[in-house]
Amino acid sequence: MVEIGEKAPDFCLKNQDEQKLCLSDYHGKRVVLYFYPKDNTPGCTLEAVAFTYHEKEFNELNTIVLGISPDSCESHRKFQKKHDLTVTLLSDPDHEVLEKYDVWKPKKLYGKEFLGVIRSTFIISPEGDIEHIWSKVKVNGHIEAVLEKLKELNNKV
Repeated sequence: MVEIGEKAPDFCLKNQDEQKLCLSDYHGKRVVLYFYPKDNTPGCTLEAVAFTYHEKEFNELNTIVLGISPDSCESHRKFQKKHDLTVTLLSDPDHEVLEKYDVWKPKKLYGKEFLGVIRSTFIISPEGDIEHIWSKVKVNGHIEAVLEKLKELNNKV
């Protein structure tokens, strides 16, 4: 289980364009790392659209946004195209990173239990430390809360 103040677990995954990206590639920038269950579902679409809509504000805060789900690179490409998304989406079909960040957990839906992604967001410092964690995220108002936290963290510097 990862906690605030710890080093963020490094990883390398392929993005929507099949390019391999590593968390360490972004050393020197803040990273908003958000984990979501599935492309093209209502909550996940709202979240990705909101992150895209606020992209300029994240850039102004020297912050990159990375979304991770178990979906394939091809699924991510289609998701981006369908909704004009500019946020980078990473594919974790083997749940390796999902497990490192402790967001791959048992869930229940209609009485059935299964393993799935717990919608969660992490802010990672320019030095690679976890600065803030939201788990069991509700999409409405979440991106605004992330931006507020980033502004607060930037003012501490």
